[in-house]
Amino acid sequence: VGLLTTSASAQTEERVVVTGDDVASAYGAPGGLSRSRFTPTTTAYVLPPWTWYFGEIYEGDAFRHGFPDHTFTQEVEMGLPYRFGLAAEEQLERFNGGGGFQTVSLEGRYALADWNKIPLNPTLFAEYKFGVGTIRHEEGPPPPPGEEEEESGPPKVPDAYEFRLLLAEDFAERLEWAANLFFEKENTGDRGREWGFAQSAT
Repeated sequence: VGLLTTSASAQTEERVVVTGDDVASAYGAPGGLSRSRFTPTTTAYVLPPWTWYFGEIYEGDAFRHGFPDHTFTQEVEMGLPYRFGLAAEEQLERFNGGGGFQTVSLEGRYALADWNKIPLNPTLFAEYKFGVGTIRHEEGPPPPPGEEEEESGPPKVPDAYEFRLLLAEDFAERLEWAANLFFEKENTGDRGREWGFAQSAT
């Protein structure tokens, strides 16, 4: 931002240039990687101490089996000293005319070192999800007619825990990259397991 000031008595001009980052640096990390989320699907590193992150994420799936599925996630996170972070999250779903809360979760995060002290800046992430709603649809296609399971009401969303390894790096101060490796295990229900990765670059 350039500011031009003129003194009426001396008729002199002075140019002042103000620069800054929109996010305070977390332990030396670039501003883009000092946020809780690098993208809606990828998290990276930790927040600076005593800073807050508030997020709203929408995911829609209209091209699967049956009706469109809409998921809304609200998240709040606080950065703590010594490269720690705490967060809480709630997820709501809208499907086939019904909707409501699905899960409420608590998260913790710890960066192993200050930025660029360890290659790829590894951060450990743990989350526990409390299932508070009902399963409104199955993840796969519906069973053939006559093979539906008989149940007394819709099944409950199971509790689950998740672990992630968060990796992030900036290259030549031009390219920023983050990747998440994750494992999730349900504690109840069919006790399903899920693992995979997500990555993003800007």
